[in-house]
Amino acid sequence: MLSDLEIAGSINPKKIDEIAALLGLSSDDLEHYGEYKAKLKLTSLEAIKKKPMGKLVLVSAITPTPAGEGKTTVSIGLAMALNKIGKLTSVALREPSLGPVFGMKGGAAGGGYAQVLPMEEINLHFTGDMHAITAANNMLSALINNYIYQGNELQIDPRRVTWKRVLDVNDRMLRDVVIGLGGKSQGIPMEEGFDITPASEIMAILCLSNDLAELKRKIGEITIGYNYQGVPVYVKDLGYEGAITALLKEAIKPNLVQTTEGTPAFVHGGPFANIAQGANSIIATKTALKLSEYVVTEAGFGFDLGAEKFFDIVCPIGGFCTNATVLVATIRALKLHGGAKKKALSIPDLEALKAGLPNLEKHLENTTKFGMKSIVAINKFATDSEEELQEVANFVKSKGFDVSIVDFHGKGGEGGLELAEKVSAMIESDSCKLNNLYDRESSVKDKIFKIAHEIYGAEAVDYQPAAQSALRTIKKYGYENLPICIAKTQKSLSDNPKLLGRPKDFLVTVRDILISSGAGFLVPITGEIMRMPGLPKNPSAENMNIDEDGNISGLF
Repeated sequence: MLSDLEIAGSINPKKIDEIAALLGLSSDDLEHYGEYKAKLKLTSLEAIKKKPMGKLVLVSAITPTPAGEGKTTVSIGLAMALNKIGKLTSVALREPSLGPVFGMKGGAAGGGYAQVLPMEEINLHFTGDMHAITAANNMLSALINNYIYQGNELQIDPRRVTWKRVLDVNDRMLRDVVIGLGGKSQGIPMEEGFDITPASEIMAILCLSNDLAELKRKIGEITIGYNYQGVPVYVKDLGYEGAITALLKEAIKPNLVQTTEGTPAFVHGGPFANIAQGANSIIATKTALKLSEYVVTEAGFGFDLGAEKFFDIVCPIGGFCTNATVLVATIRALKLHGGAKKKALSIPDLEALKAGLPNLEKHLENTTKFGMKSIVAINKFATDSEEELQEVANFVKSKGFDVSIVDFHGKGGEGGLELAEKVSAMIESDSCKLNNLYDRESSVKDKIFKIAHEIYGAEAVDYQPAAQSALRTIKKYGYENLPICIAKTQKSLSDNPKLLGRPKDFLVTVRDILISSGAGFLVPITGEIMRMPGLPKNPSAENMNIDEDGNISGLF
């Protein structure tokens, strides 16, 4: 069997101007990054604003497991299949982070015959967006530290600077550090810490901004810490929003690439769904919607994380509505949720499969809470037995949902034509209706409980001292009406990664609540979730190599 990288290398991609032409764009609308990648000019984005919007399909999934769900592969494959049935379709995806690429996952650009190309470049440095966001974030840190060192007119309390540095690698050693050592001329000693770049508030802001002006305004609203009187200090108080935005002038432009079958793909922005909103940029999705009949996008991790945030945060800010949802499930993942061992997943196990179905059931229930019409895509693996596939299909139908078995990995767009037809029929049969889970005017505690109880299935929420203190600050300075962006493990519906399946009667523990006033949401930190991941014992980097001709191997 060919690896993803070998399959990607076997494809003869079209020049990016040909892909742009499919969407009615010319070479003049693009800023080229070689032959197969481009950014869209801001002037071109302005020119298409008056075009009508296409239909949006959101791909989500059951609770992720090490067995894999293939959500990105299904998103790419579905877009290709929709094109095959005559619907001009684009796919809009997040950019991969170097942390997971070199850590646990390997490549993050789809798989098999449903990938976005050029695969190696998208997975590595791409067009430099991640580096620009890292630089902008850390420039702000340097400016804050320098401001305090050079006189500190606003009386910023060095002990209460909340802005952290970031790096796009998994590095547990940087979670908590001390900076400014070495004497008076080296700065002021301070406790500091690093998050991974996808957790940066600047990443969230870039992906939630409709244009450059909004990006600058939101950066100005970032809370960087508090003064000695406990009053919040904003970037706009320091006057640095213009400089930080200047570093993002190119990064805000959406990237255009293609799939293995020449379907237009917008790959832009990369916030994680377990620590941020988990969706590609609003500007890329809206651009795709203006240029296509259909757009397929994905929400990170399971429906409880990415999709909930997509509906409650991304759609309202972006001003668009989701027309249909596809929920991805695999036999392998369901068997893991049912208690099967990872080494035994290739062996048919109907009992373990049945025991894991409640996880799928809960995610299906969650789709109805948003008024969404949904269909289940069973992402087929070669080891799945026909009996197992039919067991899941029958279960889904018994719950009142439609279902389709797909093999985009092995067959490309041809592997899901039935799903494409069903999705198209679903979209055309009804107008877009989207319900928000909670009222933004509700108290912060009520909103958190609504998500934890309705979506996760928790019985109660416990607030540790730091979270209780944050609630008082939130109320005092008028942040109560902001939406909620919970940071939680992706490995369970609960905040405990060891509780698989559909946990019952559990408690969600909120350790702290971060105020992302620039992005416009609050971030409750639950369980043991970390905003800077660590590397596993055997990271994917061990399998990667490059030869003297520049050919990369081992990248998934």
